[in-house]
Amino acid sequence: MSVKKNQKIGLTEVVLRDGHQSLLATRFTLADMLPIAKKLDQVGYWSIETWGGATFDSCIRYLNEDPWERLRALKKAMPNTRQQMLLRGQNLVGYKHYSNDTVKLFVQTAAENGVDVFRIFDALNDFNNIELAIKEVKANSKHAQGAMAYTTSPVHNLNTWLDYAKKIEDAGADSFAIKDMAGILKPYDAFDLVTHLKKNLSIPIHMQCHATTGMSTASNLKAIEAGIDNIDTSISSMSMTYGHSATETLVSMYEGKDKNLDLDINLLGEISDYFRVIREKYAEFEGSLKGVDSSMLIKQVPGGMLSNLEAQLKIINQEDKLEKIKEEIPKVREEFGFPPLVTPVSQIIGAQSLLNVTEGSRYSNLTSETKRLLLGAYGKLPGKVNSEILSEASSVPPDEEVQKSLEEMELELKKICNEKNLPDLSKNTECLLTYILFPNIAISFFEERDF
Repeated sequence: MSVKKNQKIGLTEVVLRDGHQSLLATRFTLADMLPIAKKLDQVGYWSIETWGGATFDSCIRYLNEDPWERLRALKKAMPNTRQQMLLRGQNLVGYKHYSNDTVKLFVQTAAENGVDVFRIFDALNDFNNIELAIKEVKANSKHAQGAMAYTTSPVHNLNTWLDYAKKIEDAGADSFAIKDMAGILKPYDAFDLVTHLKKNLSIPIHMQCHATTGMSTASNLKAIEAGIDNIDTSISSMSMTYGHSATETLVSMYEGKDKNLDLDINLLGEISDYFRVIREKYAEFEGSLKGVDSSMLIKQVPGGMLSNLEAQLKIINQEDKLEKIKEEIPKVREEFGFPPLVTPVSQIIGAQSLLNVTEGSRYSNLTSETKRLLLGAYGKLPGKVNSEILSEASSVPPDEEVQKSLEEMELELKKICNEKNLPDLSKNTECLLTYILFPNIAISFFEERDF
């Protein structure tokens, strides 16, 4: 199959979200984004991913930035380009399930502050965990994009993805996305997957492939040949290794071929020059990967997980354990029923793998989140869980998490603000949502702010 004549492929630029999340542990500040925003807005991207994922957490935990203000500022600076976010279904941008009322309020507030496209996925590909978010995005007249977390295992096959995609389309989504967070989607498999999706769906197909294994550019190329509508790329100076294929590379591949990715390569070069300089400021957060890691074809560890794991090991002076932990992760994944390694499941499995290696005895200590995952708190695991580990998790289960109503959370925040001599932030929707999502760090964040 060849590229369809006059086929227009949209590009989603990820440098302002997943690009620096994968390469630099999500440390870019808004101050380093705004100077280049005008040029980014001139490119003609289908969308720019600027929010969601780990950015909310990083803003309040490390950068002392208001994530809501970041969203508003980037929307204002790039009025001509769709602003896109990554939303983890019922997890939103946190690490557990939140109430339906919280999901509704979060989507509404994000839409009001500038999100145009919501890419919605669930770490277990449990449709029940994304259905509400899709409907709420549509209720707010924004673009709802349902996504699958691509993985390979004995319990995943082509029909798994086709069935899941059809559920997403039937829920009213505007588009469907393939999310290949570990860079394991092989080029010819990408061709087959996109070909079948195009036959089975009437909505556009988008795709993101990470470059960790070195296959992302070839997979993007084969997906384009199969008729895909949109692909994610990252500007060249912030591309490859744990990240994504370079924007300029894909644009150049199709130069003169019916101008399928008709973007100004010179303008892209100016943007790349800017980020090449900015990247040097964040060198301490760089991962160690210098080429490709073909072992990820077996281990399936996503780029953002690797860079963050390296950073954690540096803090506890155990960098020498990285390779052993990378070997442990796929073992734990299999014993947990082959879930995709993506947030928050990747963090749960990563933390358990770290404990298994550093404590000298596997599963001598089960984290509370491991127990929650195995006992169904995050949704249905795709495969069978190791019976001994499941029994251990069930023997002393974690305390049941009670989903508090918005009214209960308002009263809780009001009380804390009074105790901390803060103004009453409980009626501030953005502050309330920040507190609900990250209660352990939100108050410290609020204490550093001027209200």
